[in-house]
Amino acid sequence: MTPTTAPRASGVTHPRVLTLGPRVAVVVRPRPVVVAITFVAVTLLAGLVTLAVGELGIAVGELPRVLAGEGSRAQEWVLFTSRAPRLGVAALAGASFGVAGAIFQSVTRNPLGSPDVIGLGAGAAAGAAAAALVWPGYVSVPVGALTGAALAITAVYLGTGRGFAAPHRMVVVGIAVGAMSLAFVQLALVRTSRESAQQVAVWLTGSLAARAVEHVVVVGLVLAVLLPCALALTRPLQMAEMGDDLATGVGVPVRATRTLAVVVAVVLTGAAVSVTGPIAFVALTAPQIARRLTRSTGPGMIAAACCGAALLVLADLLAQQLIPGIILPVGVVTAGLGGVYLAFLLVREWKRVAV
Repeated sequence: MTPTTAPRASGVTHPRVLTLGPRVAVVVRPRPVVVAITFVAVTLLAGLVTLAVGELGIAVGELPRVLAGEGSRAQEWVLFTSRAPRLGVAALAGASFGVAGAIFQSVTRNPLGSPDVIGLGAGAAAGAAAAALVWPGYVSVPVGALTGAALAITAVYLGTGRGFAAPHRMVVVGIAVGAMSLAFVQLALVRTSRESAQQVAVWLTGSLAARAVEHVVVVGLVLAVLLPCALALTRPLQMAEMGDDLATGVGVPVRATRTLAVVVAVVLTGAAVSVTGPIAFVALTAPQIARRLTRSTGPGMIAAACCGAALLVLADLLAQQLIPGIILPVGVVTAGLGGVYLAFLLVREWKRVAV
């Protein structure tokens, strides 16, 4: 492997090219790598703080001893049963939301084109509610969430009249699909018992409470399988953002690329929602923040995944420590902060159109 740098002219910095043999060359841009590493460091730091703070917190210096099995039973319970699974779900689900958001924003060519806005998260929530409340015992909650997400995106596909080739219609139709999905959720809550309705209502807000190792395994396996697929779609999606005619002219199968990308995003969103509930605005904000910091074109899957993980871990830390003695659902924090960011995007888009 031989690193080479393209010649520089008039102060322009060119990306570094790594050659892997005579036929393979990989372009490495330092800024996105630095941004991704920074997000990972923030996630790890927030994770350590999450494990250490609170009445049952474990001091950072004691973590190696507890991990080696030399801690007390209380410490082992706090780490392995309570906080570590919650932290793992937050990081993996945040990464899944970030990648799904990056895909949808690329497919729709719209900064508002995220699973939150397009109705995918609400569809997954409706499927999970149906599995847990309407037809309990017939299908598992993850399968119900995935089915609901698939039905929601199918409704969006059919409702646009042009499939995924009409980005702006996708957002409008997605809002309608999301409203209908939430109406179904409310109907399911009305028809169930009060105790079950209260539990599901907290979950629908977006919660990481009582997460277990099996939840980490579910979202972790899905992310491990689909993240390479998303990375393989990065370049075709980047070309498709320039226009269908140009992308087709350089040999990109636009329709197949968009369809496969949407399938990846649907499964990622369904898996994340099945273990956390429909946590709002992570999928919307993470790709935007990552793209602004990396200053790069295209979806930026790795940076979006790292940013999503950092955002959700930080939001969960804030949810646990914001009000002493009370642990808020993490969706309350993301909705509050994400709403401000959504208003910023709307004002920015309005100014751009007005000009």
